[in-house]
Amino acid sequence: MEGSGKSTQAHLLAARLKAEGYDVLLTREPGGTGIGEAVRRLLKRKKAGEYVCDEAEILLFAASRAQLVREIIEPALKRGAVVISDRFADSTAVYQGMARGLDWKTVLSVNRFAIGGTDPDLTILLDVDVNTGMGRVGTRNRKKDRIESEGVGFHRKVRMGYLRLAKKWPGRIRIVKGSRGTEEVTADVWRIVSDVI
Repeated sequence: MEGSGKSTQAHLLAARLKAEGYDVLLTREPGGTGIGEAVRRLLKRKKAGEYVCDEAEILLFAASRAQLVREIIEPALKRGAVVISDRFADSTAVYQGMARGLDWKTVLSVNRFAIGGTDPDLTILLDVDVNTGMGRVGTRNRKKDRIESEGVGFHRKVRMGYLRLAKKWPGRIRIVKGSRGTEEVTADVWRIVSDVI
């Protein structure tokens, strides 16, 4: 979710794993490749009078993800690296599927097509109350992007969507309370990841 601390925790986890001797790839979505970064700029920008329809949005996210998987993630996994992605397919399931209301089967099909068989072994869900998360977003030293600028109702749907996914796939998706201090969250994330690794 927005303002949950996911980028901070992804960087801290990557640093810890590297210190432990792991080959680590840290990437983000959308982005991570030349094509992905171009798509990111399209998806993030907020321009007066410009509109991205829901169907275009999901396909742009999927295009960025497909390129990232084939160009960056699959080669890293083949060499034995630990891959950390700041967002992945669950984000599309939640943002475009549950919050935007696109057909669930279509969303899953688009996700499956984009990632092929490259499913995550573990997903950490940093859960924060929407008001807390959006409050954090408001303190950043930049303008809100297009998705951050959505209304509170949209972001509540996003949070509920993530919690529903965690309930559906509890073996893969682990919830960490993200409203606490960075160190406490980092300790919980490390405990979960070290058990899986």
